[in-house]
Amino acid sequence: MLLIIDDDIAVQTSLSLLLRRDGFTVKTAENPVQALEALDAETPELVLLDMNFSIETSGEEGLKMLNMIRAGYPAVPVILITGWGTIDLAVQGMKAGAKDFITKPWQNDYVLQSIRTTLNLSRQKPAQPLSPSRQKLDQQYQFEHIVGEDPKLLDILETIGRVSPTDAPVLITGESGTGKELIAEAIHQNSRRRGKPFVKVNLGGISSTLFESELFGHLRGAFTDAKSDRVGRFELANKGSIFLDEIGDLDLSSQVKLLRVLQDRTFEPLGSSRSKSVDVRVICATNRNLEEMVAKGTFREDLFYRINLITVKLPALRERPDDIPPLVTYFVNNLKTIYERPKLNVNPSALKWARNLALPGNIRQLKNIVERTVLLSTKDELAISDFQKHVPQSTVRQESIRLPEIGTITLDELEHQMIRRAMDFYNNRVSKVARALGITRFALYRRLEKYGIPFDGNAD
Repeated sequence: MLLIIDDDIAVQTSLSLLLRRDGFTVKTAENPVQALEALDAETPELVLLDMNFSIETSGEEGLKMLNMIRAGYPAVPVILITGWGTIDLAVQGMKAGAKDFITKPWQNDYVLQSIRTTLNLSRQKPAQPLSPSRQKLDQQYQFEHIVGEDPKLLDILETIGRVSPTDAPVLITGESGTGKELIAEAIHQNSRRRGKPFVKVNLGGISSTLFESELFGHLRGAFTDAKSDRVGRFELANKGSIFLDEIGDLDLSSQVKLLRVLQDRTFEPLGSSRSKSVDVRVICATNRNLEEMVAKGTFREDLFYRINLITVKLPALRERPDDIPPLVTYFVNNLKTIYERPKLNVNPSALKWARNLALPGNIRQLKNIVERTVLLSTKDELAISDFQKHVPQSTVRQESIRLPEIGTITLDELEHQMIRRAMDFYNNRVSKVARALGITRFALYRRLEKYGIPFDGNAD
């Protein structure tokens, strides 16, 4: 049963019809007194709460009612709904425990989606106090590209496995190189949207002048270089998921524009006066501390509460050192096929040595070390000395390395050669190449475009 608390009879009627048509049982209340009576009579699964019950428009009445519900019925999720929506009111409501904030007039589809998502999350069984085994997780979910058995990692996998079927926005935090994109793709692959697009956007690589065009698209003639219509990333991701990477790098003016589409699920392409609706699951990631940025005024507090209903913090590799040897083995096994070296393996002493590596670049740095070692070693069994040659002695990034046979070669050139050889070996089968390299298809597509390597998008 859902409880609607709103003093407007027209709103009660409209929402009741909408929700009943979708299969929900609904009760209504006009004021706090009726609301408390309804709550005492039967505990609802969810409350839709208006913020004002009189001529007041401050929202104080709604916040007071919210606090009463949270105190007396802490397990009941509350969605705030009001015609007097303000940024401060939204933030206060979310801080007080509301699950979402909807402004009038609302979109029916968004109201239903918000209710379903909130109910799905509230119905989830609480996480077990002990980390489940990796084998059990792999039987339930698709985590084949995520390597490790550290309890911290298993807890994360269990969390994303449970929230993936919902449409809850997820914020993934952690240092650079910890695998945020892999986690985002795992959320999509284990969701009901898995057959729809997964669109990745690196917000750190988009200037503020191109932000609207990239995310929302534009019409021909919208600006000087707009020679044809362009579909934006949000429209491409419709019915699927959009991954907003490096969201902490977004400037304040762009944050305002992003907030609107996340709140209203509508946007306008540049040059158009017509709004478009979009249905997307939003997954964000950052290596920055957004709470500190909010305190400093460099990240909008209302946007922060929009994107972090579920927060997943990935541990640095130094926090799960026992996962380093399996990662080394995983990378080597992928590369041995590409380089046609089936006998290639890693000496046990080298695996033990790798466990104690200081890796400020985390998994990405470890992968680069392994790739360089495999590429430059002629041995079938890789020893400690083979890896030591490619471990930097300082935190200064090395722009290139010197090969005895061919002189100086950059890491980009090494990566280019490796990807081209893998594409040739697998006859341009993108899925197989990505699996062999231990990266996602989307990451491979970006590298193919970066290096100008031709490929058939349908060759999968």
